[in-house]
Amino acid sequence: MKQEVTDFIEALKEPWHKEFSVCLREVVHQAIPNVHERIQYKKPHFLKNGKYAAAISTAKETVSFTIFNCSELTFPEGVFDGPAERKTLKLRKEDTFDSEQLVSLLRQASNSL
Repeated sequence: MKQEVTDFIEALKEPWHKEFSVCLREVVHQAIPNVHERIQYKKPHFLKNGKYAAAISTAKETVSFTIFNCSELTFPEGVFDGPAERKTLKLRKEDTFDSEQLVSLLRQASNSL
């Protein structure tokens, strides 16, 4: 795990932003062993073989988790937004998410990277 990503998460002001970001980062590491982390466009990005696999971003009301390279996947109805090639899960403070489902989706999406 890269220190710059740890520092980014630690610097988040909202405790729930930190909590979600730590959990989502763990999802990435479970789904993609040896994933490469970096801060790009002021948010954590996760790469496999130099290609985007996932990203975490925060806004006042949400923490977003984007999965890239997912044109071939079927996503649960009404849970993810975005075009076919990348899907984003937007979490609000009171939301929960299924880590196992996210690990599975991300693993499938990143298999061909």
